Amino acid sequence: MPNETSLPDDPRALLADVLSAAKASGADAADAILVEGTSASLSCRLGEPEDLERSEGWDLGLRVLIGKRQAVVSSSDPSKAALTELVERAVAMARAVPEDAYAGLADPDQLATEIPDLEEYDPTDISAEDMIDMARACEDAARAVPGITNSEGAEVGFGKSNVYLAATNGFSGFRQGSRFSFSVSVVAGEGTKMERDYDFASAVWLNDLPDPATIGKSAGENTVRRLNPRKVDSTSVPIVYDPRVASSLVRHFTGAINGQSVARGTTFLLKQMGEQVFANGINIIDDPLKKRGLASKPFDAEGLQTQTRNFIDDGRLTTWVLDMATARQLGLQSTGHASRGTGGPPSPSSTNVHLAPGNVSKDDLIGAIDNGFYVTELIGMGVNGITGDYSRGAGGFWIENGEIAYPVNEVTIAGNLKDMFMNMTPADDLTFRYSVNAPTTRVDGMTIAGT
Repeated sequence: MPNETSLPDDPRALLADVLSAAKASGADAADAILVEGTSASLSCRLGEPEDLERSEGWDLGLRVLIGKRQAVVSSSDPSKAALTELVERAVAMARAVPEDAYAGLADPDQLATEIPDLEEYDPTDISAEDMIDMARACEDAARAVPGITNSEGAEVGFGKSNVYLAATNGFSGFRQGSRFSFSVSVVAGEGTKMERDYDFASAVWLNDLPDPATIGKSAGENTVRRLNPRKVDSTSVPIVYDPRVASSLVRHFTGAINGQSVARGTTFLLKQMGEQVFANGINIIDDPLKKRGLASKPFDAEGLQTQTRNFIDDGRLTTWVLDMATARQLGLQSTGHASRGTGGPPSPSSTNVHLAPGNVSKDDLIGAIDNGFYVTELIGMGVNGITGDYSRGAGGFWIENGEIAYPVNEVTIAGNLKDMFMNMTPADDLTFRYSVNAPTTRVDGMTIAGT
């Protein structure tokens, strides 16, 4: 192993040395992940830069297996003494822990053999001066909207990473990733009648970001629209989710089909495999192979090939989200959804997920509603993953006679996700802004707790 105190030029060789040392120390199998990262962020308020932060670092995580016992240890010291201690500590821990019947590496014939280029990495750097210009442009556009009275500031940031993964089953993989983003939050009104809102953008490639002024203008307009909110009576009406909050419904669904929840029996969709759980025509797609996707990956954290899947196909549940351990526990095959940091073993996680668009426009979706609630903000996490019971604070706009009428705040919307999924209608306005995306979405049969 290397004697240097800095990361060597060839991290793959370092991982190979660590894995060899683990086997020599008594491990039956092992895998290791090394992550190098660089990030920077700048905040600006009222046109003046406030904070500029930059960090660089790396971390190595080693998992060793002795029979069905496993242990994970991490370190950011590449010296020979530190890595020797890392291996010794991991092997000693694995000998001491209880057996895990489902622990183990993938078989060699399960490993990815083709690594497609998903354009996950943009080598562009942003100077401090450029970050300041972007933040100012974003905030200035927001503050220029009539009615804006103050600003909580704008922030610009980027991050880049190199990820190396290797295992004693023969897998060796490398990924580079990048992320660029900016955001702004502003205030409208005075005294006790102030409202705030925001907007942001994030992309893998810098040139895929929209103009900062566009995002700033949107944030300002969002905020002014919220002035002079009214209360509403408790009632049952259709709820329409704006795209920036409609994605939360998809996240609740992906949480319910996560292999860990299924294996533990702690999901309201436990016995629904192959059953109709959404309305006819609803499709939810997981696409890890989307080029420049915010959660794309050509192979998972256990070296398995990833592939595009319909989690929901015409309303029917087709699969769980599985890594090797949860697949073994359920008597199934991994779906290639293992995710991992350096401090723990793999666990299942979805990638780029979206609710497919419907055939009705947003205007027509709202236009068919006599009285309803258009939600733009959700507060709290009142969702029971076992029963599906759903209750969240919300703000947005009242719908009257098919039109957005006035802002509303301080209400609670409630239902059960099983019923909500079956009564969901997506509009045709899907855009890809996040790792989980959904179009404007109408849900019937929910209740509002107001005054």
